[in-house]
Amino acid sequence: MARARTTTARRYAEAAFEIAERDGTTELWLAQLDRISGALSDETVVRRLEDPHLPFEKRHAAFRSLFKDDMLPQVYNLLGIVMRRRRLESVTDIAREYRRLYNRKEGIVEAVATSAAELDDDEAKALRTRLEKMTGGRVDLSLKVDPSLLGGIQVRMGDLLIDGSARGRLERLRTQLTSGALAP
Repeated sequence: MARARTTTARRYAEAAFEIAERDGTTELWLAQLDRISGALSDETVVRRLEDPHLPFEKRHAAFRSLFKDDMLPQVYNLLGIVMRRRRLESVTDIAREYRRLYNRKEGIVEAVATSAAELDDDEAKALRTRLEKMTGGRVDLSLKVDPSLLGGIQVRMGDLLIDGSARGRLERLRTQLTSGALAP
């Protein structure tokens, strides 16, 4: 089911991206989809907007009132289709897929850095700068914390994993010891 939802989200996002490129509104779509995705992270809002006891027109009007008519008409149309098909849970996936398409077009590399402890602003900025030098382009950096790393940091950019964590180093040392690679 998750795969079908992702495929559906990808189709919606691709169609939205084509419209946005045609109209020259790609950045506006990006901001508005992110905003809608944030609003729909509240399950109460989603339940209310998908309530089958309310006519579609009332639910769509309620959705429009959430954003005070400052959305592009095309964005309202997309969300109307999604609401009519009772697929509001896929809006977050649509926004994520749209961002992926936008980043690809703009040459932005997505990276996820996972550290044992939270990085401060200076450390995050230094990491972003280092990754931008490595990739030769802009980097959209997301930060995560995983105490099981023990120390250090892991960075994932697409299929590339850069493992500078203490746990990763210990795993590599264990592998070398068990294979006899460190024998005198």
